[in-house]
Amino acid sequence: MNNDLLNILSNSNKDIDNQKLMDYVAGKLSEAEKNEVERWMADNDFADEAMEGLEQFSSKKDIGGYVDQLNKELNQYIKQKKNRRERRKLQEQPWTYLAIFLVLVLVVIAYVIIKKMQH
Repeated sequence: MNNDLLNILSNSNKDIDNQKLMDYVAGKLSEAEKNEVERWMADNDFADEAMEGLEQFSSKKDIGGYVDQLNKELNQYIKQKKNRRERRKLQEQPWTYLAIFLVLVLVVIAYVIIKKMQH
């Protein structure tokens, strides 16, 4: 199976090999390996739900296409979010500096007014 299909699963778990999960869905595992995956899924509710969803695909060939599409959309979403964060970071700074400057000016003016009123 090509590595692009496993991108979406990268770093998703540390207990079991992602290739083994994809082979389980495709029905390529021996009985011992199937039992190992099923025991792991019994202890991991999220993985169990995900595997049930994957098993409901009518054509196992479609899984690769869906995984590729999810990877593409996820990368696009992450890129858009990063760009928004960078733009927001650049836009927020001038206003922050202006606000700090105005507060300092108001404090100085208030200090001068209070000192003049005391004399």
